[in-house]
Amino acid sequence: MPIRLPFLQSPEKKRSAPASFPILAGERMVDVTVRRNARARRYTLRLDRRGDGAIVTIPRRGTLMEAKAFVARHADWIAERLTARPDLPEVPTAVPIRGVVHQVLSTGSPRGGIRIVALDAGPAIEIPGEAPHVRRRLTDHLKKEARADLVAAVARHAEALGVRPTAIRLKDTTSRWGSASARGVLAFSWRLVMVPPFVLDYVAAHEVAHLKEMNHSDRFWAICERLCPATDAAKAWLKKNGAGLHRLP
Repeated sequence: MPIRLPFLQSPEKKRSAPASFPILAGERMVDVTVRRNARARRYTLRLDRRGDGAIVTIPRRGTLMEAKAFVARHADWIAERLTARPDLPEVPTAVPIRGVVHQVLSTGSPRGGIRIVALDAGPAIEIPGEAPHVRRRLTDHLKKEARADLVAAVARHAEALGVRPTAIRLKDTTSRWGSASARGVLAFSWRLVMVPPFVLDYVAAHEVAHLKEMNHSDRFWAICERLCPATDAAKAWLKKNGAGLHRLP
C-alpha cells in the first residue's frame, strides 16, 4: 500500500497577482517577473541574470497596478539594457542535470515528450516543439524534476529527524539555495536539479535541520552533518560552482 505524505504537498492557494506579466520594450516583448518584498521601501527594476527578462520588486504596500505603471515608465531603460547585452541562443546548447551536462536538442515536432537520450558525445535531452518554445519547456521540466528530488530528500531527512515540514515550495532565488520559516515552510531554488545529488541532499538536510534548530549554532551544524555527512564537500561545491547556475538554461 503506498504511503502518502500530505504534509509534503504544497497546498493550493489563491493567487492575488500573477507571477509575471509581459511588456513591450522597444521592439520586443519582455517577460517581467513580479517579486514582493516587505522590507523594500520603493519599487525597483532590474534585468534578470539570463538577460532575457526583467524583475520588478513591489514594496509592502505596493500594488500590481502601480508596478505595471512603474515598469511601463521604464520600458525604454529595459530596451536599452537588453540591446546592450548579447542575445541568448534561441535554443540552449547544454544544461547540467543532477551534475551531468546534457546537450539540449530541439526535435522541431509538436509531438512526443521530453526524454533523455544517449549520444556518442554524451547524454542529451530532447525537447519537442519549435525552437521559440524550447527554453520554457526545458525550464518547466527541470522544475518538475527538482520538486520530485527535493520532496524525496526532505521526506528522508524529516523522517530521520522526527520532524514535519508544513509545505515545500520552489523559487528562483539568487541569494540562497533554500530557506525555512518558523511555520515549517521549506523553500528551495529549483536550480538545485542541476547540481550533483550529494549537493541537493545537503541543501535539503540543511533546511530540515532548521526545523529543529532555527539558527546556525554548533548544535545545528551537528544535526546537519549527521543527516548529510558530505556537508563540507557540498558547501565547497556550491561556493565554487553555484553562481554560474543562475545563468542557465
